[in-house]
Amino acid sequence: MQTTFPQLLQKHAGERPTASAMREKEYGIWQTLSWQQLADMVRSIACGLHQAGLRRGEHLVVVGANRPRLYATMLAAQALGAIPVPLYQDAVAAEYVFPVNNAEVRFALAEDQEQVDKLLEVREQCPQLSHIYYDDPRGLRNYAEQGLGSLDELVAAGDVFAKQHPHFFQSEVDRCSPDDVAAMFFTSGTTGNPKGVVHTHRSLIDRAQAGAEFDRLTADEEVLAYLPPAWIGQNIFSYAQWLACGYVVNCPESAATVSIDLKEVGPTYYFAPPRVFEGLLTSVMIRMEDAGSIKRQMFQYFMALAKRVGPALMDGKPVGLADRLRYALGNLLVYGPLRNNLGLSRVRVAYTAGEAIGPDLFTFYRAIGVNLKQLYGSTETAVFVCLQPDNQARADTVGVPCSGVEIKVSDNGEILVRSPGLLKGYYKNDAATAEVLTADGWYHTSDAGFIDAHGHLKIIDRVKDVGRIAGGRFDGAMFAPKYVENKLKFFPYIKEAVAYGDGRDQVCVMLNIDFDAVGNWAERRNLPYAGYTDLAQKPEVYQLLRECVEQINADLIADERLAGSQISRFLVLHKELDADDGELTRTNKVRRGFIADKYQPLVDALYAGLNEQFIETQVKFDDGRSGVVSATLRIEDAKTFAPVKEAA
Repeated sequence: MQTTFPQLLQKHAGERPTASAMREKEYGIWQTLSWQQLADMVRSIACGLHQAGLRRGEHLVVVGANRPRLYATMLAAQALGAIPVPLYQDAVAAEYVFPVNNAEVRFALAEDQEQVDKLLEVREQCPQLSHIYYDDPRGLRNYAEQGLGSLDELVAAGDVFAKQHPHFFQSEVDRCSPDDVAAMFFTSGTTGNPKGVVHTHRSLIDRAQAGAEFDRLTADEEVLAYLPPAWIGQNIFSYAQWLACGYVVNCPESAATVSIDLKEVGPTYYFAPPRVFEGLLTSVMIRMEDAGSIKRQMFQYFMALAKRVGPALMDGKPVGLADRLRYALGNLLVYGPLRNNLGLSRVRVAYTAGEAIGPDLFTFYRAIGVNLKQLYGSTETAVFVCLQPDNQARADTVGVPCSGVEIKVSDNGEILVRSPGLLKGYYKNDAATAEVLTADGWYHTSDAGFIDAHGHLKIIDRVKDVGRIAGGRFDGAMFAPKYVENKLKFFPYIKEAVAYGDGRDQVCVMLNIDFDAVGNWAERRNLPYAGYTDLAQKPEVYQLLRECVEQINADLIADERLAGSQISRFLVLHKELDADDGELTRTNKVRRGFIADKYQPLVDALYAGLNEQFIETQVKFDDGRSGVVSATLRIEDAKTFAPVKEAA
């Protein structure tokens, strides 16, 4: 289809002017914006931006949460042939310097005072940043910085310009081509500076439509937009597919109200990374452990039944009449109320991606009647590479190639992708583009995996991270750190894990506890603690985590290729890994190399056979202050298992 995002907007406004396009919750009340109202707003903002000096091919930074006027500004920029660049709203000011300078940004839209302050802070390092607009005026009344203005003022100026030049906006929209650059997304930058991934209208809309056709999405869907717009996953689900399908996007009031808003909206199409699904399940299990004995027994009985027959029912497989009747009763008493409590009662399609999801977690949701599936993709592929059909959802694969996608596996196990949704290139980085895109159109994903006998793709790890054990009982065995870390994070008590072992004689890991889950576990056992650091170092907590680690080892020994990835030693860190401290990316991926350097004494202690190690760490608090957290950490051994032949 020869179209662009502004043209899709105009199509919906023309065909369904009064239908709901977006809702935003303000002061506890949902406010609705129709397609015609949105189109009018986009025209006003576009005319205002043009009058202010934004020109075709320029970049405009957008920083904030999901808000209708931020979406409208991105559409307005695209209507002028300019390129919106969403940045993470939770990033510290210094993280904006490289993207703003790299993209030579003159114009920026900030959601509120917090984001304005960060943009003003970097202005000295980004002197070309001349125009900063804000959506929410609270706290900004007395600001008098040059070039700072409200979006309301921009809209008012745009209205005047539009009346004086009634054909200007439409002529600009008509000039746009599907092969024009539509948006730029900066990668999380696990190593070095982030890269600007350039996508055209064609690449983003093609993948949005492919995903919509795969899951039969219509204009009747309801979506809750609560993840960062700077993450391409959120952008595809609540922007590209929104405009391709014409469904309703709902914007929560704040991060704190997402769970309440989720229940109120009752989305039919839902996306969340595994950690969100983990958090929802953890909250359920904590509440059930605090419930009365009768309610707890009923929950346990029906959940055991659901685990046994629920996935089969979801996949359309035959189930005995007695089990069907018992499951129907369980749906009335347990599963239905539970889905409603989670806000998932109307979900027709739910997806998770970004990290591996635990088999138990995956089974839990499908067992209670939530059509949870996995997908595979990346920023460079406009998300949709592989999707799971409704009746073929499995925890250990990421689905089959979707429409228009070709996949092949190179000699070193790397997944290569050819698709209409591939990036145009990395901005101002031809060398990096040449590294990932071949002359005949294949994209190097850097992921190691294979196609199984059913035609599903299975991902093992990042190619560069797959290593070898050197020495010891498993000398020469494959080591897949991310695979090990993901298996550890399947347990509700473990929030993060960092595994090391490449070029060493054994695997050692550093763990973060899930403070809520372990705290609840400790309270039920009358185990006192004074905070995160104290709880993390309790002998009882170490015993709890040792059981998790040894269960992973028992699973790994059954896989001949990964038996050498068993964990020999572990410790529990004294602080949570944090993006503000540089330990995680803004998409919450572990920066393994950075952590190894930062915690070198701990890595050395793990491999030196020490039983404890003192560590002192600088941290950044939420209010911007810096401080130091120190502790003497326990280091413990875990039971490993001999290969079957060796044991025999």
